[in-house]
Amino acid sequence: MASLHNPLKMKKILPLLFVLTACNNLNNLNQTQTFTFDLQGHRGCRGLMPENTIPAMLKAIDLGVNTLEMDVCITKDSQVIVSHEPFFNHEITTKPDGSFVTEAEEKTLNIYRMDYAEVQRYDVGLKPHPRFLQQQKIAAAKPELAAVIDAADAYCKSKKKKLVRFNIEIKSLPAGDNIYHPTPSVFVEMLMQVLKQRDIIDRVVVQSFDMRPLRYLHQAYPAITTALLVEEGDNKAYALQLQELGFIPNIYSSHYGLVTPLLVKQCKDMNVRLIPWTVNDARKFDELKAMGVNGIITDYPPEGNGTY
Repeated sequence: MASLHNPLKMKKILPLLFVLTACNNLNNLNQTQTFTFDLQGHRGCRGLMPENTIPAMLKAIDLGVNTLEMDVCITKDSQVIVSHEPFFNHEITTKPDGSFVTEAEEKTLNIYRMDYAEVQRYDVGLKPHPRFLQQQKIAAAKPELAAVIDAADAYCKSKKKKLVRFNIEIKSLPAGDNIYHPTPSVFVEMLMQVLKQRDIIDRVVVQSFDMRPLRYLHQAYPAITTALLVEEGDNKAYALQLQELGFIPNIYSSHYGLVTPLLVKQCKDMNVRLIPWTVNDARKFDELKAMGVNGIITDYPPEGNGTY
């Protein structure tokens, strides 16, 4: 097969690739998509509960989300855990001795160099968050991804709610390979092992700003729904981003400030779902929804917007 990263060959095959992948995306969505608007709780519901913890996920379910958004990192003993950073963020972490982690030391507390038993000794729910003043403070440790999935599914069943989906971000950067996380292929395989063990492939989106794990997923696990994350301030044209990626993802997830009527149309024309992040202003939430986005990621899930 021709390499998608050869510019000359890419010009010839990209239009056909777009058509074929768009059709495949539509077929996949028809099989798994059961709601009209995808309300996603960012890190559970970070505005209300400690981020990326089981209590935050359960609270988000109570608020009516369709999808739980979260991030994953890897421990020294190869456990897939839910954490936004591969280290202990100073804004949320209390050390085992009861003192707070400082900004100067946070990156030295490298989760990839710790066994999960050591990770559990750090609390990430009691320190008052400087940017989320409504956040309830409770004792909490960074959970294993498998435990989050089990807890969410059990909670939905107990509440007689439809099982939620999981939007899982792979946190990786080229500079962090084998320092803060495994290489992309190894990272993906570790994640996939959990997803296959829990039999939730049809309820998972894997997203990343790093295109490398998305490319690997597309080749090795084409049935997995993928989402390309796009940073605030990234002014590269939509088509050029997809060309760089090498395939059309199922979801395009940009910072909400990048959403325009043109972007909505471009995504719609390719059967790509547009789900911006992280929208915490009610007026902006309504504006984007009226513009035609397919979902929204928010720290404050508004009850009732997760309409099936």
